Amino acid sequence: MYENLQALTTAEQAEYLTEYLVEWDSVNASDGEVSIAHELYRILHTFPYFQQFPERLWIEPVHGDPHGRQNVFAFIKGPSASAQTILYHSHIDTVGIEDYGNIKHQACSPKELLPYFQSYTNDPEVQADAQSGDWMFGRGSVDMKSGIAVHIVNLLYFSEHPEELEGNILLLLNPDEESEHCGLIGALPVLRDLKRSHGLQYLLAINNDFIAPLYEGDTTKYIYTGTAGKLLPAFFVFGREVHVGDTLAGVDPNFVAAKLTERIHNNYDLTEHIPGELILPPTCLYQRDTKESYTVQTASGSRLYFNYFLYETTAEQVTEQMLQAARRAAEESEQYFASQYDRYIETTGMPPKNISWEIDVKTYENYRLELEQKGLDTQAAIQTRLAKTAGMDLRLRSFELVHALRELDPDKTPQIIFFYAPPFLPHNYLTDANSRHQEMKASLSSILRDSSASTGEIFEMRNFFPYLSDGSFLSIQESDAELEPLLKNLPEGDTLYPVPVDAIKQLNISSINMGVYGKDGHKWTERVYKPYSFHVLPGLIRDTTTRILHEFAAVKE
Repeated sequence: MYENLQALTTAEQAEYLTEYLVEWDSVNASDGEVSIAHELYRILHTFPYFQQFPERLWIEPVHGDPHGRQNVFAFIKGPSASAQTILYHSHIDTVGIEDYGNIKHQACSPKELLPYFQSYTNDPEVQADAQSGDWMFGRGSVDMKSGIAVHIVNLLYFSEHPEELEGNILLLLNPDEESEHCGLIGALPVLRDLKRSHGLQYLLAINNDFIAPLYEGDTTKYIYTGTAGKLLPAFFVFGREVHVGDTLAGVDPNFVAAKLTERIHNNYDLTEHIPGELILPPTCLYQRDTKESYTVQTASGSRLYFNYFLYETTAEQVTEQMLQAARRAAEESEQYFASQYDRYIETTGMPPKNISWEIDVKTYENYRLELEQKGLDTQAAIQTRLAKTAGMDLRLRSFELVHALRELDPDKTPQIIFFYAPPFLPHNYLTDANSRHQEMKASLSSILRDSSASTGEIFEMRNFFPYLSDGSFLSIQESDAELEPLLKNLPEGDTLYPVPVDAIKQLNISSINMGVYGKDGHKWTERVYKPYSFHVLPGLIRDTTTRILHEFAAVKE
């Protein structure tokens, strides 16, 4: 590969590598996601620097990954004795290609997709972009084979000009960003071992996940000094099932679940208000009852969970919000069931029954402890259910663990059990309360002003990358007390979704995003804008690397 790159300009190198990598199918959890790691290793191994220092390039298996995926590491050591290190990171997986429909066979071929979209009249904007020659199409073109290419091109540059570095560069190319983030999580022990064994001090991480216009006609290039976190608050609603002929005597869990959705879904009262940031409300991602087939019995349970972005708030605060929403939903449901039953009695003249409409609201942890106080063996039930559900979707497995507790419960009263399902992503951003972070933001502002003056680009610096990012796992800013409500209510989290909190806190790496620019990530019209992504961005990241290393070279942890 080096022979193909050495005579090209930086922009030509980035474009060539992007097209080459797009053609390499690496859909999440596929064989291609495994093989592309080896191909990236092979590409980097052709560089003279790694011919000279082969020990500075290696592949590391992701521990326990059922697909056998691997992380690729490459290290460029500057000539000084500085321990300060910039981490470049990009993910190597893509989402699937089913959305390409009958041109699925062309999804990974920029050369074949370009003429297709040039004649595509159903979307004038897509067609105009294709006809301009400034855009490259294909799955992964913007998310994020172009990002990988830019980091590799800059790694090649610094391998040939190490004298420009007042520190070091560590490249991490990891799998599984589009699903459970096992690649970056699996890399944490390696990053920690490198810190210990080589005395590295991680100054900053630079991700280059894609950025996009935020509104029609937007050409601003957004630089993010952090990334939002994510929680998946979940509710298992247990009702009182009845025959539809006795429907007024039941407690319908689907109705209660609907009340929860009404209170939480897209509710801006539950959303943070941070000026200048793109802040999104909670969103219902899953809601369905436990019935597996048609019967004339109402459902006994209903399951739902919500995507909840974390910006400046904490898991502790979200837990209280969710419990309050559950209590209000329970109260409203109780009042509704009671009032409808009263109307039924009034209308039919039937003698009333002594029926309780009470719906208890409990956390998973409190429910488990309550059952244990009754002398019930919750751990045995949980371990049995874990064994029976091996291989199941992690979220459904979490619901199954709650259901295992319910089956132990002799009371079987209507309840809402609140818990968290995987994944959990911490928020990681440069805060104004931290003097080191303030200095870093000031340096970045200066770098962007200089780049704007030389390139004509308009930059805007914001705190939170608007999509999910692997950078979340490089730092945790919550205290142990703030994390406790999450970790205690993540059913069997150490087994289903172990979050290495201690390792993340020991690393404590701020991660910014200077991304390639494009449109329609995760859509079949996905495309990367070549003039910025290949001509401007490599230089911007390069300047950021050298200036941050220079300005913070003397800073010690």
